[in-house]
This record gives sequence, structure tokens and C-alpha cells, in this order.
Amino acid sequence: MCGRRSEFHFVTFRGWHPPRPSVAAVARALQCLILVFSIIRRRFWDYGRIALVSEADSGSRFQRLSSSSSFGQQDFESELGCCPWLTAIFRLHDDQILEWCGEDAIHYLSFQRHIIFLLVVVSCLSLCVILPVNLSGDLLDKDPYSFGRTTIANLQTDNDLLWLHTIFAVVYLLLTVGFMRHYTQSIQYQEESMVRRTLFITGLPRDSTKETVETHFRDAYPTCEVVDVQLCYNVARLMYLCKERKKTEKSLTYYMNLRAKTGQCTLINSKPCGQFCCCEVPGCEWEDAVSYYTRMKDRLLKGIAEEERRVQQQPLGMAFVTFQEKSMATYILKDFNACKCQGLRCKGEPQPSSRSAELRISKWTVAFATYPEDICWKNLSIQGVRWWLQWLGINFTLFLGLFFLTTPSIILSTIDKFNVTKPIRELNDPIISQFFPTLLLWSFSALLPTIVYYSTLLESHWTKSGENQIMMPKVYIFLIFMVLILPSLGLTSLDFFFRWLFDKTSSEASIRLECVFLPDQGAFFVNYVIASAFIGNGMELLRLPGLVLYTCRMVMAKTAADRRNIKQNQAFQFEFGAMYAWVLCVFTVIMAYSITCPIIAPFGLIYILLKHMVDRHNLYFAYLPAKLDKRIHLAAVNQALAAPILCLFWLYFFSFLRLGLKAPLTLFTFLAVLLTILVCLAYTCFGCFKHLSPLTYKTEESASDRESEAEAHRPPPFTPYVPRILSGLSSERTALSPQHQQTYGAVSDISGTILGQCPAQGPSDSDSRLAAYQEA
Repeated sequence: MCGRRSEFHFVTFRGWHPPRPSVAAVARALQCLILVFSIIRRRFWDYGRIALVSEADSGSRFQRLSSSSSFGQQDFESELGCCPWLTAIFRLHDDQILEWCGEDAIHYLSFQRHIIFLLVVVSCLSLCVILPVNLSGDLLDKDPYSFGRTTIANLQTDNDLLWLHTIFAVVYLLLTVGFMRHYTQSIQYQEESMVRRTLFITGLPRDSTKETVETHFRDAYPTCEVVDVQLCYNVARLMYLCKERKKTEKSLTYYMNLRAKTGQCTLINSKPCGQFCCCEVPGCEWEDAVSYYTRMKDRLLKGIAEEERRVQQQPLGMAFVTFQEKSMATYILKDFNACKCQGLRCKGEPQPSSRSAELRISKWTVAFATYPEDICWKNLSIQGVRWWLQWLGINFTLFLGLFFLTTPSIILSTIDKFNVTKPIRELNDPIISQFFPTLLLWSFSALLPTIVYYSTLLESHWTKSGENQIMMPKVYIFLIFMVLILPSLGLTSLDFFFRWLFDKTSSEASIRLECVFLPDQGAFFVNYVIASAFIGNGMELLRLPGLVLYTCRMVMAKTAADRRNIKQNQAFQFEFGAMYAWVLCVFTVIMAYSITCPIIAPFGLIYILLKHMVDRHNLYFAYLPAKLDKRIHLAAVNQALAAPILCLFWLYFFSFLRLGLKAPLTLFTFLAVLLTILVCLAYTCFGCFKHLSPLTYKTEESASDRESEAEAHRPPPFTPYVPRILSGLSSERTALSPQHQQTYGAVSDISGTILGQCPAQGPSDSDSRLAAYQEA
């Protein structure tokens, strides 16, 4: 009956041998990748330590290259021999990672460590209890090298030892809950005073002014003192121009210093691909670098001045309102979000003022502001119907494409039609012929989620936390369907899945279900975990897509100064959402088969250990720090709990197919699954078990909260809720100002004129507005 399985799955395993030869092969592959990375790390423009050479002129508290930290980093590079980065992974302390990478990196690594300890326990139980039980059966071949003897399929259906599998699945679920509870209880999340007392308001009329908003809060809430109001403008293009101007000024400084040192002018070809031109032809002349970048700077300054005048005509109807104390912000937030029933209508009616009708406060949406570092300023202009249409268009297109191309098996089936894999089969090497399909699965499983990843970036979320919180479940669900669910059912896409699920007349459904728990199934996923552990983590260390992009940008750079700017701006923030999804996908595969195929557990432990070391290196050396909302870690914990639940589902399907629906073991497993689902629904939807929740974060008061009352009432030292890239304009004017009053966010033009007001207001007001060009 199962002979037709190859129609629905792209790989079958015949006569599987123990994974030891495969482990040796992929271990050698990992060694080769590490060697290649060691060479590339220093030879290719500091690619392996790109975050350390990125520009460090930011004023944020996550500044990477402070004087003290940079010396510590040089110790890693000079004291540890030919591969200092390799041993630095083990020498790095959490305090150093916290200083350089932020709190979210520590929470992410702590999550991995809890998964490691969990898998240590699961591996011990699976190898010491479940594996001997499976080997005690005699249903399959008695060949000691037969992989099937290690699986649950080796036990007779009337064997009472099958109860042990379900009991251990419940134990694994309780262990996962316990470890996740310990993880969340260990988190101390430091909140800043400015964030806790700032509200983010949308739905303002676009012609609203700062004074009008202040007047409303002063009249409606006399006991609440407003510290500052930040109106939001469409500054996406202005930020781009300021960024280009900054790079141009650095290039100009580079060539001016070079001319002062050598006394000679440097000639460059400013035309596209002009660096490849070896002769001077009409229209492709060489020119002085200083003259070129001076001209570029003047043109950008003119563009910035024009854009600043245009920005004042593009208010977004949003504002950040900062109050004197957190209790004031909390009181106003509750007032706006309170549900007050009036007849058949239930709506919030906040306290009115003389400006309520003008500001249309009934249409406001009020929430606590996120961290300033978390805001995507260029996306704030995309809102309302436009944002929803863009979101629907992107996700509908994504769904249509992935509906038919869910798994790599379709791509591999197409490749097979052209006999591309025929030479591999003709090699008649069991290691290559069995491991090659798994390697292709990993390769395409790394490629296809990239589409899901970039679709989330195109959705234009207002915060990086929101972007990561949407990205993580999207990538995770897609990976689970692609890597675990569909291959386990012998299906190739969601199209086949829904046809199998709802086509009651299909005779293929029962055939596929009968083939779900063949010994080949577990062998396939063991090989997948091995490939992810060694080759996957090696490629994660190499970051090949980033290397290709970096190389192309460096080759296409027109001048040495441009290459210097590219090197200093190549590092990106660590994508916690995508990384959580990858770790949780492999963790789910491990837990789902830890009972039916216990030998997968130790290889899963190897994967998490290597992944932890690679991520420690990348967080410190290759990525910029990110400041996200704590809910991203909460969501990761919830998704981790899905892994042991899938394990219970797998055992229920096994009992249902092999023992029948009315068998006591099937009923017991069904009861365990049903009870787990009910608890999850109650916990998620109704909050019945909130008092037992480990998902409670301890908030550590910052130093500013422990200061004296008088000092707490002082204005903050800088204004966070504005784009940081514009801070260069502020610094130019601050030195010229006789007095500098801090504000929180209006946009000012380069000449010092406040947008929307006449130039006659004086230099002090002008310079206070220029301070608004700092990004939190």
C-alpha cells in the first residue's frame, strides 16, 4: 500500500544506515566553512567583524565603539592567535554582550540556553528509556544497522510498553512549561522613564498644532502636566537626503585629508561603473575628488533645504505626548480606552476641553509609546487605508505563490524531470545518495522563507518590534508546514494539503496516512537536523547572502571613500523575529519526533549548541544592537510550547492508525491532547490561568527613577522621539546658539527657521527646534 509514497514525497530512504557517516561528512563540511570564514573575515574588508568597524557617531546608549569597549575588542583580535574570534565566543561574558548588544540579545541567548538544558534532559530520557523500549520490539528487521529498530514502528500494536511513549510525551510537555517558566521569571526588563510617561496618539487632524494639543490636555486634565508634544511629519525623504549628505561630507573630509598629507589631488571617475574605465573618453572624464564631493554636498544641502520647506506641508496626524510622571500618562490612557455604555452604544468618552471639537478627540487612538530606538520613522507616513491595501496585496500575493510552492519537493521534482540528480544516483554512494536530498531540503528551506521574511519588511510596520512580532509567526508557520507537517504527510504543497483534507472521495488520503510513521520518516528528519546543525550553522556563520551583497557593493563603489562608507554602513540589526522562527522550527522538529524517533534528540542538542555559539559570535561581531519590545520574547515562549503539543499529536495519529479509535491508548492520548488544547485556549483567550503564568516580566527601575523628586522634574537631557539621522543639522546649530532649550521634536530647516513659522522668532527658538533632529 505504501509503494505509492514516492508520488507524494521527493525522497525515500531504503536500507538507511546509522547517521555516523553522515555526521562525519557534515562535520568536515563545517570545518571547511569555518576555514573559509576565517580567511574571509580579515581578507574581505573586515566582513567577519563588520559591526565593529561600523560608524560609531551615534549618541544612543547602545553606541558600539566607545573608547573603553574598543580597547577590549582589540584584545580579542590580538591576544588569541590566528583565530581569535573562535575562542572569543567562549571568552565573551554576558556583561560584555549586554553592553555591546543590548538587553534583547541577552534574553535571546538565555532562551537558547533554556532550550539547551531542556534538550539535555529530553536526550537523556529518550536515549536511556525510549530507545531501549523501541529496540526491544521485533516487528522490523533484526539487522543491528537497521534504523527502523530505533523507532516506535518496531513495537507490536499489543505491546503495553506503548503506554510509556504517551506518558513521556506528557512529561516532555510539563518539562517544556517548567523551563519556559524559569526563563521568563529570570528576565529583568529595564524600562526607561521617558518611555513609560509618553503616549502615542493617532487620529489627530493634520492641521493640529503643538499648542492646541497642549491646551487640550491642560484644560481636560488639570492635574497632568505635559512636558512636551512631538508632532510627526513625513520625513522619509529628508532622512534619506541627510544620510547621503553625511556620507558625502565624510568622503569630502577623507580626500581633503589625503590631499593635505600627500600634497596631490586625487582624480576619480564619477560616472556609473567609471572605476572600471581605464581610458579617458568624451563623457567619461576624470575629475578632482574634492571638487566632485564639494559639488555633491552643495546639491544635497539645497535639496535638504527644499525638502524641509516641503515637510511642513505633510503632517501625519500623529503625536508623541510626554507627561511629567508615568501615573499621569496611565490615567489619561485609561480615560481614553475606558468602555462607557450609552444606550446601545459602548464607546470611550474622554474628558472634554475647549479644543475637543477642533481636535476631534473621539477619533483618537491612544497607546503607550514604544522605545524611540524601535520606531521606523520612514514608515509612519504609510497609514490608514493605504497601509491595509498594501498589507493585503503583499500577503495575498505571498499566499498565492506559496500555496503551490510550499515545499522544496516541487522544485526538486521539476529538477528530476531534467535528470539533474541522475549523476548523484549513479554514484551509488549511500552517504551522498541519502544525504543529498536532505541537503537540498535545507537549501530550499533557507531560500523560500526569505520570501516570507522580505514580505514582512515590505509591509511597512511602524515599529521594529511590530515587524518582528509579525515576522516570527509567519516564518515559523511556513517553516513548520514546509519542513515538518507536509513532508510527514507525504504532501508537496498547501494545494495538495487542502485537497487531501477536504476531498472525501480521494483514495490517496488513507494511503498517505498509512505511510506517515514508516521508519524512513524518522531517518529523513534526523538527517535534516544533522544538516541544520553542521551545514546550516556553518552557513549562518558565513552569512553568504550578506557576503555576496557586501562584495557587490564594494566592487561597484566608485571611490576609496565610498568603499570606506560602505564598510561603515554595512552592518544591520539582528532580526530576532526570523532567528527565533528558525530556532523554534528545528526545536519543534526535534520534539515532535523525540518519542517516535528518539535518536533525533542528541543531534538536536548538537544543533542548539552550535546555533548558540554562532549567534553569540554574530550578535557581537556582525550585527548592530536592536531595542525591541519585550513581547517578542513572550511570543517565542508561546511558540516553544507548541513543540511538545505536536509531539502529542504525532502519538495520537500513530495510535489512531495502528491501534484504532477505540483502543485505550488512543483514547488516553486523545484525552491528553484535548486537555492540552483546552488549557491553551483558556490561557490564551480567557486568561483563566494568568496567576500561574510564567510570562511575567520583572521591571527593573532605571537610575532616573531612583533620583530625587526635584531632579525627576527636570527636563530630559535630549529629545528622543525624532529621527536620529537628522541630528547632524542640530549639532551644527547648537554651537551657534547662546542658549539651548531642549524640545522633543519639531522639524526645523537648515537655516534655523522653524517650520510653519516666520524667521523672525530669533536664534534661540530656532536652535531649540534644531535639536529635534535626534532619533531615539
